[in-house]
Amino acid sequence: HVQLVESGGGSAQAGGSLRLPCAARTGTFRSACMGWIRQVSGKEREVVAAIYLGGDGTFYSDSVKGRFTISQDSARNTVYLQMNDLKPEDSAMYYCAARFSFAWYKISCNVDLDFPYWGQGTQVTVS
Repeated sequence: HVQLVESGGGSAQAGGSLRLPCAARTGTFRSACMGWIRQVSGKEREVVAAIYLGGDGTFYSDSVKGRFTISQDSARNTVYLQMNDLKPEDSAMYYCAARFSFAWYKISCNVDLDFPYWGQGTQVTVS
């Protein structure tokens, strides 16, 4: 059973910052990739950032590169999305998401992959 618990979100002025934490609660896994997906009603969803949990490697979509930073506290299976220089087009529902390998292989990680596990989502509004 996998549970992704998000917090943070809310409203910010353009140019401002917000931080989104997400904790993963699951059994033992071989490797994990955690990321953030944003969705605006009527538009295609976008994986904006991803990170290997407990390892090296961060990945970003072009739309947020240089403004957003994904980081981790691997001891707590928690990742954070620091969003700086926010723009109105960053307004969306943000979902914490994850890919796990419970077998022998190392899971792949990038922003162009599917994430089977999602959190409940948190709204970000930039005005």
